[in-house]
Amino acid sequence: MTDLTSRQASPERIATILSAHWVIEDRLHFVRDTAFREDASKIRTGRGPENAATLRSFAINQLRAAGHTNIAAGLRTTALRPYERPLAVLRLN
Repeated sequence: MTDLTSRQASPERIATILSAHWVIEDRLHFVRDTAFREDASKIRTGRGPENAATLRSFAINQLRAAGHTNIAAGLRTTALRPYERPLAVLRLN
């Protein structure tokens, strides 16, 4: 289903739209599900789930901005020196 007209909804255009969706899924949601085990989270009340998801996304974006392409490895590296490396990732040192 789409709100595109029949002229706009060419197979190539639909494929591009679907591909863009999966890029977001792979780069953010999959990482949150695997590296942070978001699906197993016990945070369930109020704004807690939304706030936790926002913090996870912030952490992923900061690790990527610091040059980490593998978020799980970036988390492990950052955790090795918890009083120094997180501040370096945030450029606060």
